Amino acid sequence: MGWISGIAIYFIIWWVSLFVILPLGVRSQIDDDDVILGTAHSAPSNARMGRKLAQTTLLATAIFAVFYIVTQVYGFGPDDLPHIIPGT
Repeated sequence: MGWISGIAIYFIIWWVSLFVILPLGVRSQIDDDDVILGTAHSAPSNARMGRKLAQTTLLATAIFAVFYIVTQVYGFGPDDLPHIIPGT
């Protein structure tokens, strides 16, 4: 795998991981009884985006490490799926 391919795969994994991490631990304004006029009641009261981005980076790095080890070190790829999953 080349550098460009690795960066592209990491970015895709990071982006998907972001959507997994975003809803975790969010408290809405209605949960905190502090609804600001003109905002939706379901809007987050404290989004903590820096923490979410750090968690996303950690998760994406772990997933990419597993992906890299499986594909580059052990040599598994899409052509090996029929040998791993019978009937595919």
